[in-house]
Order: sequence, then structure tokens, then C-alpha cells
Amino acid sequence: MKWVWRILGVIVAALVIAFFIFRVPDTDAEEMRAKYGAAPSQFVEIGDGVTVHLRDEGPRDGPPIILLHGSNADLHTWQPWVDGLADTYRVIRFDQVGHGLTGPDAGGDYSTANYVADIDEVADTLGLDTFILGGNSMGGSHTVAYAMEHPERLAGMILVDAGGAPIRTESKGNIGFTLMRTPVVNRLAEHITPRSLVAQSLSQSVSNQDIVTEEAIDRYWELLRYPGNRRATLARMQRDWAAFAADNVAALDVPALVMWGAEDALISVDAATWYDETLPDSMLVIYEGIGHLPQEEQPEASISDVRNWLAQIILNENSEQSD
Repeated sequence: MKWVWRILGVIVAALVIAFFIFRVPDTDAEEMRAKYGAAPSQFVEIGDGVTVHLRDEGPRDGPPIILLHGSNADLHTWQPWVDGLADTYRVIRFDQVGHGLTGPDAGGDYSTANYVADIDEVADTLGLDTFILGGNSMGGSHTVAYAMEHPERLAGMILVDAGGAPIRTESKGNIGFTLMRTPVVNRLAEHITPRSLVAQSLSQSVSNQDIVTEEAIDRYWELLRYPGNRRATLARMQRDWAAFAADNVAALDVPALVMWGAEDALISVDAATWYDETLPDSMLVIYEGIGHLPQEEQPEASISDVRNWLAQIILNENSEQSD
């Protein structure tokens, strides 16, 4: 039996050595704030020990829009839309807890209800009564969840390849999400996160590979390793997958713009059809040859579609107020 214990000892020793060789440490918080949190960034306390990294741009009297990023992304994913909308609209975006420079939730709460509460607190802190709320992927599901809780505050919602539809995607696979959902392996991923893994995950998420730049890969990789974010990601991925009930979505009296990449390998375009058919007041736009991030993969067309839809929403609001 001694040889068995010797072999096990060698294996354990090899694993320990490999762990320390391949371990990728957290990034330095101050360094990341200097790199990704310069003006026009703000760091705003919203309660419960959370300080969000936020950007609030455009005219103060412009119609306000809050934009929510997807899982493992950050507020920078909306930069093309900010560039294309902030001349007319007040565009607000923030890193949700467990992401970007906001970092982990102080109470370790990554429930949908907590994300919804954070949106409400951000809006309150900025003095917004009503606003447009938009989100991509996870941010899209948080948008729908917020609309269910606070429909009176929303003038409209924008769903960009949004989560939450009761449709399971036969995904081509995304290595990053797969590893974080794999028992044992995901524990190692909290410490061993090679840049190449992040690059592959981002590449698998989009069809327009032009946006998979060295700068983008660095940002995803460095902010994923912001202190506490990897553990937060693990906690989120361990939560059970949940979908919205059709009756609840059908009851939403909020105008909606549903935008989707036809080649989305993470959330099937069938989910776009479900949202469009279930929501009582929706407009559907599908982008051919585009994947999970239309706001970055096809910025010009998506901005134009958002502008046209917003103009109609505002026109309808003014018409109702004059009646």
C-alpha cells in the first residue's frame, strides 16, 4: 500500500506546484481605477456598502437612458452607443455588482432581486423619476425584472440579446461560461484565469471578430480579476437558471425595443421572437451576421434603430400629455 500513498503524494505535489505556476493573481484595485475609472467616471455610494462605478454623460435635461452590461462585461461595452446618443440623450451606465470597478457585493448577494434594487438605488441617487432602461444579456434580464417591479418608472425598455426567455439555447459552447459552471474546475478558475481563456471566450461570443481587440481582451481579463470579481462570478454561475413566466412578461405595459444578433451562440434568436410575441408593445430588430453584442458588433445600425425607436416613444409621450 505504501506505493499507492507515494503515487498520491506525487500527484498532490504536482497539482500544488502546477497551481502556483499557473495561478493568476487579482489585479491591483488602485491601478485598475486609474486605468479604467478616469473621467467621466464617478464612484457613487448607493447603500448597503456598495459603491458603483458609474458614467453619466449627455445633456442633463435630455431624456435619461440607463444601460446595463451583460455577464462578465462592464460599462465600457456601451461606449459606441454613448458616442452615438449622448448628443441628445442623458446616457447612464454602471458596473453592476461583481463586475468592473464596482467589485463584489458587500453582502455577497447576487440574486436578481438585489440587482433590481441596485438599479432603483442608482436612479434614486441620480434624481431620476422616469427613464428608459436597456440591457444586454444578463443586463437584459435585469431590465425585464426591473420592469416587473417598477413599471411606473420606465418610459421604455431596450432588450439586446437579453436573458430570461424560457428557451434553452443549443449553444456552440463558450469555454469561459462552461468552465465557471463545471464543479471542481470552477474552483480552480477562481485562481487560474489565463488571458488566452478570456480571449477565446470573447471570440466565441461574437460573430464580428473585429471587436476582439487586444485592448478589449485586456479589459475583460483585468476587470474579471478585479479583487472579488472572480468569486462573485462563481457565485452567480452556481445559481439555478431561471426564466420569466410568459404571463408576467405579457402583463408589462412598457414599450420595448427587442434587438438581437441572428448568430448569437449564447442566447438563441428564438428568444428574440419569444419576447417580441409575448410583450404587448414591442418592436423587433434582427441583425444578420451578428452575434451576442450588437451594440459593439454593429454600432451604426443599432444606434440608428435606437434613435428611431426613442423618437417614436417620445412622440407618443408628448401626444398623450397633450390629450
